[in-house]
This record gives sequence, C-alpha cells and structure tokens, in this order.
Amino acid sequence: MQNTSQNDMTTLLVQDLLKEKRKDRFWKNIRFFCWFALIAALIIYIFSQSLPTSIEGTGQYVALVRLDGLIAPGRDISSDVVIPILREAFEDKNAKGILLDINSPGGTPVQASIIHDAIISFKKKYHKKVIVVGEDSLTSGAYYIAVAADKIYVNPNTITGSIGVIMKGFGFVDAIKKLGIERRVYTVGTSKDRLDPFLPQNEADLKKIEQVMEEVYQNFTQAVLNARKNKLHVEPATLFTGDFWSGQTALKLGLVDNLGNMIDALQNEFQTEKYKEFGGQPAFLRLIGGQLSSMFDNVAYGA
Repeated sequence: MQNTSQNDMTTLLVQDLLKEKRKDRFWKNIRFFCWFALIAALIIYIFSQSLPTSIEGTGQYVALVRLDGLIAPGRDISSDVVIPILREAFEDKNAKGILLDINSPGGTPVQASIIHDAIISFKKKYHKKVIVVGEDSLTSGAYYIAVAADKIYVNPNTITGSIGVIMKGFGFVDAIKKLGIERRVYTVGTSKDRLDPFLPQNEADLKKIEQVMEEVYQNFTQAVLNARKNKLHVEPATLFTGDFWSGQTALKLGLVDNLGNMIDALQNEFQTEKYKEFGGQPAFLRLIGGQLSSMFDNVAYGA
C-alpha cells in the first residue's frame, strides 16, 4: 500500500510538472509572437518611411506599373493582363508619366513584342514619358519590353541583356528503342510531324528551326536598334549574341541609360517621389507580406 501511495504521488508530481512546463511554453510562445509583431511593425514603419509615397488623392504623380515574373500567356506578364493596366495608367490625366518596374528573366517573344508595341502606341497617343527600372533581372523578353521606354535605369548588379532567341527540347529516339516501344503516328502533310522528339533530327528540320528563329531574332534586334541606335557604344554584333552583363557594364555598352533605383528615376525624370500604382498587389500589403515572410524564414531556418 505504501509503495502504491508513493507511485501515485510521483505520478501527480510528474503531471503537475508537465502542466507547468506547458504553461511556460504557452506564455513563451505568446511573448515570442508579441515581440515578433512589434519588430515586424517597426520594420514595416522604417521601410515605409524610406520608400516613395503611393497616393490616391488629387494632384500630379507618376503612374507605376510593376512587371514581375515570367513573360508568357496566362502569367502576370502577358498581353492580356498588362495592356489593360498600361492603358489605364496612360489614360490617368493626373499621371505625369509612366514608370515600369521590371524584374523578369524574359519569356515568349510574342508576348514581349505585343507589350513592347503597345507601349510605343500609347506613348504616341498620350504623349507621356515612359521610364523603366530594372531590378534583379532585365533580360531577353524583359529587355525587349524595356527598349520601348524613353530611358532605362538599372542597379549596378542587375542582370541585363541576353538579346537572342533560344529553343529547347529533348530527343527520345534511343530511349524508346531500348524500352522496346513501337510508336505509331499518322499524319496528312509531309511536315506535320516536324520536330517530333521520338524521331531522329534531319537536315530539313534543322533548316526550318534556323529560319524561324532567325526571323524572331531579327525582329528582336531591330526593336533594340530602333530604340537605341544612337545610344549603343559598341557594334551591335557584339551585343546581339545572347550574352548578358551586369548593370554597370550594360551602362558602358549603351544598353541602359542610368544606374539607379525607383526613387532615383522618380526624382531625376519626374521631379517627384509621388506615385500611384496600377495593377498588382498594393504596395503596403506587398511590404507586409515580404517582411513577414522574411521573419518566418529567420525563425524557421535560424538565419
């Protein structure tokens, strides 16, 4: 009986100890999230003081449009999405001009070309200056879009250029042979199965690829020449190789006009820091989301 009583007492003490630990852990978590919320609020406040002001009131400002991500149908940077936003920005009578903040590795030449041509058309119709600011990446189709602007700003470290065309694929001819697979394809038209990855490449296919890619390439390079023919500091053949450069080298080559960020572009080109954002996520929510994400990463990974 005495041993049983001692065991019961021990069990009660262990249970009480576990309860205390749970309480301590609970209040520790509460304190952590309170500090977390306070620090996040301070960070957001500090960052918001250093950024240009997004306004919704009267008076003049710059219309800001952000292009972030891959250029392709169904994406945020596609003609269906971007052109209505651009039209709204250009039509705003209080907008002194347009600032395109671009962060993109490129994408399909068709979507880039349509957006490029739309910017040119809107500039002629509304007579407003267009400035591009490149962030981490301003390459390929993104640069295609950028040359429609009056001036291009980049960070010294912005990856810039990649003026060229690429086409990728795979060949599975030997794979299906090893697997013992018989593939059956029926076509009407001698070229309907052109570029079939399960058939060996042939000379006619390679010539066709070269022809199509050359035409796309010529359209791209001509758009660059039309926009920057008097600004390039080296021979176009040196630049139109598909290579890319840092922002500071791109400035030396004449691919961009200035080094700077969004604030610099607003002040230098429009003599203001006021802007109104068109399309996309509101700046304040994007800032909160970015800071919260960073904080969670630090907590989760110990960064």
